[in-house]
Amino acid sequence: VLFCLNFLAACSALPAPPVHPVVYDFGPDASRAATQGPAAAPQRAPLVLADVESPGLPEGSAALHYRLGYDDAQQLRTYQRARWSQPPGRLVQQSVAAELSAERAVLGLRAAREAAREGNGGLLVLRLELEEFSQIFSSASQSEGVLRLRATLAEPTPQGERLRAQRVFVARQAAPSADAAGGSTALAQAARQAARELSAWVNQTAP
Repeated sequence: VLFCLNFLAACSALPAPPVHPVVYDFGPDASRAATQGPAAAPQRAPLVLADVESPGLPEGSAALHYRLGYDDAQQLRTYQRARWSQPPGRLVQQSVAAELSAERAVLGLRAAREAAREGNGGLLVLRLELEEFSQIFSSASQSEGVLRLRATLAEPTPQGERLRAQRVFVARQAAPSADAAGGSTALAQAARQAARELSAWVNQTAP
């Protein structure tokens, strides 16, 4: 009996296995536009899509954030057992690129520099700042995913970039549940909504 008690005590002293966070992304629809193929895309001018900046967030962070609108809404809180598969800015960039690529070729900054060296001018640069990307609770049981994205369309010149247009996109989607799973779903939907609106704006501004 004493041996069994000592064995059980030793087992209870063992460290608990680590709890791995649940990983979320935007789902398979995030790249649907990119898989349509270049043959179906209209012949619009190529566009350079710079890396999305996320001011106010640690570089490389994949945290899933939320705010309590009824209790210190200025505090940005983090789910401890949930995270994104990549930094939110990168996920939003992929969603935007997939939407834009249905209408035109989307280039990275490296491809843009190569085109400039070859004398292929006329490229426009789209810069994005992810100013808000969090699940906001209006009560303990109701929340929504809120995205605020600042888009700047500029034309490179020998003197620097010349501003062509700028706009702030705000997308809100109700969360199906008051937890990380519901927040990630709402934010993914908000990102797709913003990507569609941004693509339409780009096509009107730079046909």
